[in-house]
Amino acid sequence: MIGVKKIVVKDEDIDGLNHVNNSVYLNYLETARENWYINAAGYSYEDFHKENLGTAVLRIDILYKKEAVLHDVLSVTTTPKKLGNTSFVFEQKIRNEKDEVVCEAVVTKVMIDLTTRKSVPVIDSIARNF
Repeated sequence: MIGVKKIVVKDEDIDGLNHVNNSVYLNYLETARENWYINAAGYSYEDFHKENLGTAVLRIDILYKKEAVLHDVLSVTTTPKKLGNTSFVFEQKIRNEKDEVVCEAVVTKVMIDLTTRKSVPVIDSIARNF
């Protein structure tokens, strides 16, 4: 399942060059992944914690293509791409209102046990989406 999350650029997202700071894109991407977990897998972060589970970023590769500026309405898509035993990969794209790609990212996540802090197999509610 492909997830889509709308985000409006706020004052605090803007840096000295009057565009969205590169680090803010990480927050946008995380917000969209959280939205995907809720809508596709049926799990909020609270639900993960109740089961003593979490997901951690193992790797993230971002390509910045265009500027986003104050008050832009951005659309962040999250697409499942690859499933491993304990890890999975999302492709994410951020588009502006003109449907131009602002940013592309490939994010590798790993499922972890919150007590042992070790990787565990990806749960079925996530895996079935790949």
